[in-house]
Amino acid sequence: MATELRVLDDGAWISVDNRRRVPNSDIWPLAVTDFCACETAHVVLEAFTDVGVDGERVAVQAVGQCIDCGTEGGLDWLAVGRVRDGEFHPYAPGELRARLETGNDFR
Repeated sequence: MATELRVLDDGAWISVDNRRRVPNSDIWPLAVTDFCACETAHVVLEAFTDVGVDGERVAVQAVGQCIDCGTEGGLDWLAVGRVRDGEFHPYAPGELRARLETGNDFR
């Protein structure tokens, strides 16, 4: 079963099967990141720029800002949920989710 993924509303939402499921305005605590020097970067996602899937993981590229140190920039393939048995299960922003390794092809 195919899952349709799209970036909507100028990067404000990720649509999964034509339903807005992941908003960009959440704060994501990220461990294991080179986004900034913070041990855990608390990043406000300002806009999604791409979405893809690798197996069952749904991941996004985004731009954001760390609310602790002020660093702004791009995030490369952040896991935001998974698809299991044809159903999307988003990760809660409060869950620590490490960025996916760069170089993975989510297209």
